[in-house]
Amino acid sequence: MFGDKKAVKSSVSPTAIECLIGERMSIVGDVTFAGGLQIEGKLKGTLRADDSNDAFVKLNDRGRVEGEIHAPQAEIHGELIGDVVADRLQLGSSARVRGNVFYRVLEMAAGAQVNGQMVHQDEPQKQLPKPDPSN
Repeated sequence: MFGDKKAVKSSVSPTAIECLIGERMSIVGDVTFAGGLQIEGKLKGTLRADDSNDAFVKLNDRGRVEGEIHAPQAEIHGELIGDVVADRLQLGSSARVRGNVFYRVLEMAAGAQVNGQMVHQDEPQKQLPKPDPSN
């Protein structure tokens, strides 16, 4: 049982929560994360996903962030005082954002509030391959 040490490869789905900032927790300072992060408490600082594309942040309806959120995927149901930059952004009906929203794909429920600019970000321009001089 203990002698069999096979490596287990885990895959993270966008909805797998790996870290939780609980309802009674308050953090002051910048946070860098990977995988899934759920916020039910308070965070005062910048929240930034690492370079992986599977990073996901969920701000619950009683959660509050005072600072910026930078993540490939974000779901906001609580209060955000600051800007959010996300490739894929979902604003729930209880979302209250006081800041600018930068997104590529946006889903916004009836009742969500945004007090700031909503700016669609185009896909980054892809570098075309250089022509082959032998042709």
